Amino acid sequence: MYRPSIIHGLRLYSTKSTRKRELIDRIIRVDHAGELGADRIYAGQMAVLGKSSVGSVIQHMWDQEKEHKAKFEELIPKYRVRPTVLVPIWNVAGYVLGAGTALMGKEAAMACTVAVESVIIDHYNSQLRELISLGKEENKELVEIIKKFRDDEMDHHDTGLKHDAELTPAYNALTLVIKTGCKAAVWLSERI
Repeated sequence: MYRPSIIHGLRLYSTKSTRKRELIDRIIRVDHAGELGADRIYAGQMAVLGKSSVGSVIQHMWDQEKEHKAKFEELIPKYRVRPTVLVPIWNVAGYVLGAGTALMGKEAAMACTVAVESVIIDHYNSQLRELISLGKEENKELVEIIKKFRDDEMDHHDTGLKHDAELTPAYNALTLVIKTGCKAAVWLSERI
């Protein structure tokens, strides 16, 4: 008897199933890397500005990023996703970015937050559209996690603006460089 789903003893997977698996792998890998990077950015900012007037604001955002990172560290083994091999690089790069912008002043640290979070908000929204297109109920857990984290990132973005991010000298140039770096990190982490 001919079975179209079996060829020479190997089961072929549906296109939707394969797309979903690849999407989930990519989402968890890149989001874990991003949340690790955010954790390191805030660690660097706290090392420089922890005792300043914005220290408690940065600490609050950092605590949320720690929660995000922990959730993705829980999802990696659950979904059997290989983390990006670039984790050691993002660990150092995030800390250097956070400390470097904090050394430029609290406004620059907040400009860094605004730049990073604007990229992440767009990224999370794209992921939500992709997940929902493959079945909102089938992907409910990830949809809910990403929605919550996106909303937290939106709050961080707005907090940065409220704390004078736009007063940073060369704000547009600084945020453009940071956004470009974030987009490159996303692209690489999705693939490597």
